[in-house]
Amino acid sequence: MNFADPRFWEVLIASLLLALGFRRLFRSSAVVRDGGYDRAFLLVLGLVLLGMVSWLSFVIHLGVAAVTHAFVRWGLSRPASQGRWLLALIVPVQLVPLFWYKYSGFVLDGMLGVHGVAFSGLVIPAGISFYTFQLVGFAVDTLIRRQPVPGLFDFFNFAGFFPQIVAGPIERRDDLLPQIQSFRLRWSPQDLDEGARWIALGAFFKFALADNLAEQFHGDPSPNPWMLWLANVLFGLRIYYDFAGYSLVALGIARCLGIRLTMNFQSPYCATSPGEFWRRWHITLSQWFRDYLYVPLGGGRVAWWAFNIGLVFVVSGVWHGAGWNFLLWGAIHAALLVGSRLTAQWKVPPAVGWAGTMVGVAFSWLFFLETHTPSLKAKLLTLIQVRGYSAANLKGLLAVYGGGDLVALAGVLALAAATLAAEAWSVRRLDRPYAVLTTPRALTVLVVLTLLLAPGKNNGFIYFAF
Repeated sequence: MNFADPRFWEVLIASLLLALGFRRLFRSSAVVRDGGYDRAFLLVLGLVLLGMVSWLSFVIHLGVAAVTHAFVRWGLSRPASQGRWLLALIVPVQLVPLFWYKYSGFVLDGMLGVHGVAFSGLVIPAGISFYTFQLVGFAVDTLIRRQPVPGLFDFFNFAGFFPQIVAGPIERRDDLLPQIQSFRLRWSPQDLDEGARWIALGAFFKFALADNLAEQFHGDPSPNPWMLWLANVLFGLRIYYDFAGYSLVALGIARCLGIRLTMNFQSPYCATSPGEFWRRWHITLSQWFRDYLYVPLGGGRVAWWAFNIGLVFVVSGVWHGAGWNFLLWGAIHAALLVGSRLTAQWKVPPAVGWAGTMVGVAFSWLFFLETHTPSLKAKLLTLIQVRGYSAANLKGLLAVYGGGDLVALAGVLALAAATLAAEAWSVRRLDRPYAVLTTPRALTVLVVLTLLLAPGKNNGFIYFAF
């Protein structure tokens, strides 16, 4: 869902008010008492909101979900010994829309040189990578553990729970489905308070930080390495606050409805090692790859553990996008993790570990943001030329941000730095991510800053493209 679009909130609030009024009016009826009305309302609301994002997303999502439900139900009718063979049939079918819309152009055109109009200019349905992986996980868990297939209402609510369908978190059957099956449209003061805190923090991340960082970003090729490093830092901060902002708002909306989603980010820029970074960044995707790919391959207990890490992160890179740059981005993070494990016996001060991790992460963002291969090569050459790191080029960087632009850049970076400092205190001293930022006093300040600093234009969430 596009939480940055006022229409989303208008439809959500109006629908909830109507549903609550209808529920109160017919509270004595059997369908209201047994929860059927609540789950039906949740399903209809989710489909309406998804249709508002994109009718293509609406159709593809329903298709993937329906195929998954039918195939898994059929698979459970087969002998348990055939479970893995059935998954070898079902999972590729689930992945067909994802491959077609996201990778057909790259594979057929970019790799095989087959040119055609059938796959050129395809629009990627919003959220296709997220709900496809969630449904693949559902199929694996259900068939391997021989668990019952839920009814249609509950299954489609699990597959398309509206706060998280477009950009996660990627939820598991055991975590989300029982909550969906027992869902009731009721309000708990504690749930509303906690949910409102996460919504306010997520809105601050998105509108006050991510959108203003985007205003200061210059991603064009430049012979100035200082400029490229600044672009990497700005992009890295923006994508974090954009994606974490979405995840926190989704967490908050779900919490207001009485459903607990997985926290998808836990202050990753406080990490002191590459491994810790990935335990804090896009947590549900990292756990998905760990449980469904890394562990089945043998994990870190086998002699070829480095290959397992490399494969997982190359696939993770490809999950993010169809292009050589994403594959290289995954390979760089694999190299960072392998190197970190090989040097684990070295005692490194936390400050040094943090600095090294942040430099590696900032460097990797170049491969994430630059999809044009010639421009990527040019930027890499600029970064590795030592003579480019001159005082003159540093002054040239400051000249690009002249006058008010330099003040705006310094202001948004200072605000991001203060936010990261509060995150670090929450993690290291209180052992609770975002604890400082979700206190009543802090949230009052953040809400005011959000209202004052929001650019006032609708900037879509970055991960809608994935």
